Amino acid sequence: MKIRPAVAPPTAEDTGPAQALADRPSDDRPSDERPSDGGPRRRPNPEWTLAILGSLLLAVVLTWPTMRHPATTIPGDLGDPTLQAWQVAWSGHTLLNDPANLWNSNTFYPERYTYAYSDTLLGYAPFGMIGSGFEAAVIRYNVLYVLLHALAFLGAYALARQLGANRWGGAVAGVAWAYAPWRLAHSGHLNILSSGGIALALAMLARGHGWSLRHGYRPERRKPGWAVAGWLVAAWQVTLGFGIGLPLVYFLLAAVLVAAGCYGWSWWRGRERPPFGRRLLVADLAGGAVFGTVTLLLGLVYLRVVDLNPQAVRSLDWTKMFSPPLIGFVTAPGDSWLWGERHAAAREQLTWPPEMALLPGMTLIGLAAAGLFVSAYPVRHRVALGLGVAGTVLLGLGATLGGDGDPGYLTLSTLLPGWDALRTPGRMMHWTSLLLAVLAAGLVTALAESWRRPTAARASRAVATLVLLVSLALVTLEGVNRTPHPAVPTPPAAMRTAPEPMLVLPAGGVGDLNYMLWSTDGFPRITNGLGGFEPVTQAQTRVAVATFPDAGSVAYLRGIGVRSVVAVPSRAAGTPWEGIETRPVDGLGITREDVDGTLVYRL
Repeated sequence: MKIRPAVAPPTAEDTGPAQALADRPSDDRPSDERPSDGGPRRRPNPEWTLAILGSLLLAVVLTWPTMRHPATTIPGDLGDPTLQAWQVAWSGHTLLNDPANLWNSNTFYPERYTYAYSDTLLGYAPFGMIGSGFEAAVIRYNVLYVLLHALAFLGAYALARQLGANRWGGAVAGVAWAYAPWRLAHSGHLNILSSGGIALALAMLARGHGWSLRHGYRPERRKPGWAVAGWLVAAWQVTLGFGIGLPLVYFLLAAVLVAAGCYGWSWWRGRERPPFGRRLLVADLAGGAVFGTVTLLLGLVYLRVVDLNPQAVRSLDWTKMFSPPLIGFVTAPGDSWLWGERHAAAREQLTWPPEMALLPGMTLIGLAAAGLFVSAYPVRHRVALGLGVAGTVLLGLGATLGGDGDPGYLTLSTLLPGWDALRTPGRMMHWTSLLLAVLAAGLVTALAESWRRPTAARASRAVATLVLLVSLALVTLEGVNRTPHPAVPTPPAAMRTAPEPMLVLPAGGVGDLNYMLWSTDGFPRITNGLGGFEPVTQAQTRVAVATFPDAGSVAYLRGIGVRSVVAVPSRAAGTPWEGIETRPVDGLGITREDVDGTLVYRL
């Protein structure tokens, strides 16, 4: 009687240069791929403890000097980072004190659903519950900035290991993805940098379903608990923002449909189907339900914002404006220590460098290209990864693909709900660089294992170690930053004593983002605000108060319920409020008080 093997042997098309070694037991395989039946019990594997500690240390070093003065400086600039520091603070504050008004924030008074005027970073709300006030908001932002890099490394490391890479391959993938040069253009966009949950969710889902690139589907390694965890992490990732969360939603939906289709085809053809299991099915249904519910509820909130503010709808002209040329994919942003100055001439060809300088790393490109030919993965999986890279690059070109982006990114904007709001095609680089990192991990794994053969000469092993160290060093070097860390302007004491709702002058532009951060001291209601779009009332208010203080502006402010105006003369140069301190208030029925150089008008 013959016993059929549980897993079919590799076919000729799956055989690569390192395939024979890929099937050899190795201590560098993921811990779940090591035999657990029979023999003495192994000691706990310290790999993941070291990976977590290493990711934290690396994050502190490669984001330096973020943690040098975490209470007074902020990475990037004084625009979006101050907005996002307020967002995290608001979600934590309101969920603790008034959760029913989460979406009706203290900014943009008297508008509603104002917390959803941009990506909310709602998933960071637990951090927002730690500490209170302006200084806590700045420290919290800086800590999150470091931690999100650590999570990105850990997520990519876990994904590469689950897919079949060894520790060397996982480390290269983690560094290359978490610290890719293109990310340095987004040092002021916490919502864009916060993508670690993508890789971590995919790693957990693959582990839960017993699947890897190297070994395919192995039913005996199914772990329903990991599948549920993967869906929950994916749901958390979506709460950080649809900007990068929506492509994950559609990727997982496509993966489910493809897997179900393949399974159904096997059933239709009467072929033997690989076991799936009731527990794993229940895990997927439960986890998928949570993921879908979170996505749907957030989507409904944004639809409500559009209902209240039709101007929030973005036309495809935005997508066309931000679509990068092909040269952008090999051009580094100015904040790259290694490539910034060297690529200055190339950046001059880009109409919007912050969204078009998309270099994933020269070393990563080289390693991934070689990984198409030499890898620990089967040939068909390498081909699939290569096609994925090509596909995401073509999508990332946006409207520059074929001159109009159709078929391409703009096609998705017309077919997929919500995709038209993703105005920046270059952010597909999240997926391009992740696929490149996985390809690179396959190459590094194959090289490491081939040189570790017992028959390999000692000199060969020494050379191999040197090559691996150089590869890791180069991808790390390309992630070194020269990101500015400006000092954050502190809120005037007058904002803590002025009656609310209040207007802060000068109004408009980046200054409104600073005022939003200032409002974390007690969260008074303010009319100021700046998000992904401008509500009609914002422009109306700026026009109405351009001559403040006078009878017309005072009457307008009283009419919308504003009780005080806080004016900061030192910030008013070049604005309609320059010289406001000399304007008379006699006969207006208001009072003015000078509080340490800041003027408080009580209406």
